[in-house]
Amino acid sequence: MNNTPRILVVDDSRLALAALEATFVNQGMTNIVTARSAEEALKLLGIDNGADPAQAADYDLILLDIVMPDMDGIKVCKRLKGQDLTRDIPVIMTTSRTDFESLRQAFEAGAMDYLTKPINEVELMARANSALALKAEIDQRKSREQQLLELTARLSEANKELKRLSSMDGLTGVANRRLFDESLRAEWRRAMRNQSMLTIVMVDIDHFKLYNDQYGHLAGDECLKKVAAAMQSCLRRPADLLARYGGEEFVALLPDTNQSGALQLANHARRMVQKLAIPHAASPVAEAVTVSLGVASAIPQQGQDAASLVETADKALYRAKNNGRNQVAAGPSA
Repeated sequence: MNNTPRILVVDDSRLALAALEATFVNQGMTNIVTARSAEEALKLLGIDNGADPAQAADYDLILLDIVMPDMDGIKVCKRLKGQDLTRDIPVIMTTSRTDFESLRQAFEAGAMDYLTKPINEVELMARANSALALKAEIDQRKSREQQLLELTARLSEANKELKRLSSMDGLTGVANRRLFDESLRAEWRRAMRNQSMLTIVMVDIDHFKLYNDQYGHLAGDECLKKVAAAMQSCLRRPADLLARYGGEEFVALLPDTNQSGALQLANHARRMVQKLAIPHAASPVAEAVTVSLGVASAIPQQGQDAASLVETADKALYRAKNNGRNQVAAGPSA
């Protein structure tokens, strides 16, 4: 528990305030704030117009007189318990009334305890210490809850990052084969429900083995990174996905894209790779690195599976390679 708890004492009587403050000070509790009206108390607590809400967190206990001229303590207590910043501050009502109705209203308003006037010093300190101990426990609980929330948030972010990394090709930074397979299955099902077009573009770097033999595997890795980045830049929509399919092969998944649109994109990607002007002296196709691409589009039907679309794109890719490479070929659209 805080060694110097901050206590707010609210009473319209100067004598009562002085007596209560003196009692606390005599017990070593010197951080006492006094208010002679409900309005002044609400301002000190930061829930009145123009006040600083951060002040409320500074109080550990409130002693509140029930009978006050501008607003009685019952109404003040209700306001305190209706505010997030002051809800957990223990309130002890002080009153000269002993009727059951006043006490019932005080407890219904959220008061923790009450003291009848004239206030006995021993009773005051016993109940105040009990309330302060409760506040300390509440603060500790809230601190643990906040720590747990922060830990949970960090864990959630770490899990997201782990999932992202597990779905990424470590070399090129594009999606890996596993994410492509998962995305293809999901998009295939969605396209089947909506009877919409789904397109795949298979990509192969022309004569990449000759490139590795000529320049070495480190240069080959750099080539893969640059080609992947060039093709990734051609994808504009969030749903489009570029993945490394294996070795020097890449694949683009294009939902809601017809064959005509995919051919335009594929030719743009081919030109972007050639524009990189990565020297490839061993290539019989061109002096720079080039790619061949195969396009396949389909509206999924019952009895078909996603593998058939991949197979069609793969056949189109081989047709592009057999026809001289550095070109785009399309399979039959379905």
